[in-house]
This record gives sequence, C-alpha cells and structure tokens, in this order.
Amino acid sequence: MPDDDERKGAPEETSPQHRDAIQTDEVDAEANERFIQRRRFLQAGIGVTVAVTVTGLSALTVTGSLKPIAKITPQQEPPADGDVLVHAEDQSKPVQLSEIQPNAKQLLCYPKDPKTGIVKSGTDNNLIMLSRFDPSQLGPDTAPHAARGVVGYSGVCTHLCCTVSDWDSKNGWLLCPCHHSQFDPREDGKVMAGPAPRPLPLIPLTVANGQLTVAGGFMTSVGCS
Repeated sequence: MPDDDERKGAPEETSPQHRDAIQTDEVDAEANERFIQRRRFLQAGIGVTVAVTVTGLSALTVTGSLKPIAKITPQQEPPADGDVLVHAEDQSKPVQLSEIQPNAKQLLCYPKDPKTGIVKSGTDNNLIMLSRFDPSQLGPDTAPHAARGVVGYSGVCTHLCCTVSDWDSKNGWLLCPCHHSQFDPREDGKVMAGPAPRPLPLIPLTVANGQLTVAGGFMTSVGCS
C-alpha cells in the first residue's frame, strides 16, 4: 500500500465529468477567441469601407462641382467700341455707308477688331443687322445710337434664336422667317408681330474716319428668351 509521500507525488486523478468540463472550457475559449478575431476583422473592414465610401463621395462631390469654364476665343469676343463692320458673307469686305440703301432690306455683318484684324464671327450672337432711314423717322430711343440714319441690331431673333434675315417692305420691318416675328428698326427694335417676347438688342454706331464703326456693345442681352 503506497505511503503518504508516494500519494502526494502522484498526479491527481480527475473524474470523467471534470475532464469533460475542462475540454468544454477550452473549446469555449477557442470559440470566443475566434469570435473576437472575426469581430475585429469585420470592424476593420467596415472602417475601410466607410473610409473609401466617404472618400469616394468626397471625390464625387469635388468632381461634380468642377465645371469646365468655357473659353472665349478672339472670334467670339462681343462687339466693342471701335470695331469696324465687315460683310457677313465676304468678311474681307468692309461695309460702306453707300451700300446701305434707305428703307431697304437689312445688311448682315460682323464686327472686326481693327487692331488685330480678327473678325468676330465665331458666334451668331455677334451677327449685326444694318438698316438705314431718314433720321427724322427714327424714334427718340433709337436716333441717339444711329450713324447718319443707319441703325444696328442683333441679327438673332429673341424668340428661338433664328436669324432675322427677311424684310417686310410694306411696313419697313425686320422679319424673322422662322415664326414670323416682326420688329420695327425705327423704334428701338420693338416687336410688332409674332411670338418674340422682347425687342431686338440695339447696338450703337458711329462714323470714324469715314468708316462705319461700333460705338459700344449691345444695349440689352443678345439671344432668345
């Protein structure tokens, strides 16, 4: 029979129930550790996703707010004081006063920068119509901006931006062929008929060194409403 010392040195025997409890605890610990690791992984993933999403949204926001700035070429610069006028069809030919007949169909032209020699025909908004009348026929709002009875207006209809290229010889009105808006060039481009919502923009003219020239920009906004 073993003595007390031998019994003290021998490993303590455990019951089957105790061994099962220990194994269960070890399994639970491993499962808990895996759960923690998985949770950390998911949290890290969510953090990255949120960061990427926020960054992406920021990038989209910045990108969406960046709009290209339209670059205006010298050919698109609006008419300016001192510009000379050249024929729309033959831009090498300056407009002469003698060419503009009184009470006759309008003459179409473009402004030309006399310093650079550039014709500003890069946009329809620079198209100018010239008509001539006896100065006594011009209204009080039109006469101050005429040059020897010649008045200038935008060639763009204020209805749908068609070119006002026709002439009503009976009334002496400028006529748009698209929807038949008519304008009185003696009365500040006033709408006389048709769907146009406002008068044609007037442009002041003068004569400098015998040459018909622009005396300033269009007095109202050019284009259709």
